[in-house]
Amino acid sequence: VTQPREHHHVRTSRPRRGLAARLQDERSSGLLLLVAAVLALVWANSPWRESYFALAGTVVGPSGLHLDLPVSAWAADGLLAVFFFVVGLELKTEFVTGSLRRLSAALLPMLAAVLGMIGPAVLYTLVQLGAGSGATAGWAIPTATDIAFALALLGIFGRGLPPALRVFLMTLAVVDDLLAITVIAVFYTEEIHLLPLLGALAVVGLFAVLVRRRVGAWWVLVPLAVLAWGLMHASGVHATVAGVLLGLSVPARAGRGEREAMTHRFVARVQPWSAGLVLPVFAFFAAGVAVVDSGGLGEVLADPVALGVMAGLVLGKPLGIWGGVAVLVRTTRLRLGNGVDLADLLGVAMLAGIGFTVSLLIADLSFGGTGLGSSAKLAVIVGSVLSAVLGGLTLRLRARVRVRGAGARRAPAGGGAAGPRPERVRAGRR
Repeated sequence: VTQPREHHHVRTSRPRRGLAARLQDERSSGLLLLVAAVLALVWANSPWRESYFALAGTVVGPSGLHLDLPVSAWAADGLLAVFFFVVGLELKTEFVTGSLRRLSAALLPMLAAVLGMIGPAVLYTLVQLGAGSGATAGWAIPTATDIAFALALLGIFGRGLPPALRVFLMTLAVVDDLLAITVIAVFYTEEIHLLPLLGALAVVGLFAVLVRRRVGAWWVLVPLAVLAWGLMHASGVHATVAGVLLGLSVPARAGRGEREAMTHRFVARVQPWSAGLVLPVFAFFAAGVAVVDSGGLGEVLADPVALGVMAGLVLGKPLGIWGGVAVLVRTTRLRLGNGVDLADLLGVAMLAGIGFTVSLLIADLSFGGTGLGSSAKLAVIVGSVLSAVLGGLTLRLRARVRVRGAGARRAPAGGGAAGPRPERVRAGRR
């Protein structure tokens, strides 16, 4: 029986069955995320919408620790730290043993990720300047890529295209995650309280020492992780950064007597919770935009912020990624290779416009619960859907093309420089 494809980057040798296996399947987890978002939208625009916002605004937590937060804030700041912990594990694995361990192999998708963030940011800012909205603070909203959705759709619509496309998208997404985390930490931190920050870093350091000594007991590590999260939250830095730092501290190579690396074991334990609980709950509370109270869908999407976000996701991402790669392969020694042509990459670049999870988070950080925030969130959903449809159609059309380009004959080791470009060749249907 074939195991389902996993939507994270860390492969494990541990067999998965039942619900855990389903949650590792890109399509199942992506569908669960989509259902949560649609349910939130429907409820937030139903006659019972007041109960939705009452639930989202319910304050829970100890006030003495300044953790008396609305449920929606717990979803974004608390639960989402688990998702970012998995991101940290993935980053560590890719840097140590994965696709980012060799700069020559990773340089082109890394540069594509950078350009794929610059393009949407510039396009969003131009829209705001042209409209005179003054809402340039949301420039980072359309820069993120939701890897779960993007890989799921590539698996569905990209059949028949070179497998190296998936590696390219995964590498791009890893760097995109790292850049998004950096943006959140640097640009969305208003005030830093030094002592709690130093305390958080000290706890992360203790966590790192323990995992390097192969201490894996949850009753030791989980309390330390919660403490690091609490101190990071108190410092003013977005608390999800603690999750990333904790994930990056976990060893990515198997030690003596170990069958697999600790990062692999932690992913196997935490990923089902992240895919099955954390992300759907976050999407449920982040995607609930009351369109009926804002003058209707047309009026909300006509807002300059919404137009900028949609333009960034649908146009800015492909322009930055595909356009940037096109310039790089023509002006430098960097090549795609491994059977991938520039035309194959267009659909992948469009799928990268599926922002969703991190884009919704940044929309909330940029504008909070204001009308601009509602416009931005709705635009994230609409822009992501458009990117998914356009990317899927483009991939299917490309998969039917029998004439392959230079990349079909060129597979340089490490994806680095290559020799002269061969002539276009004809290949059978893959």
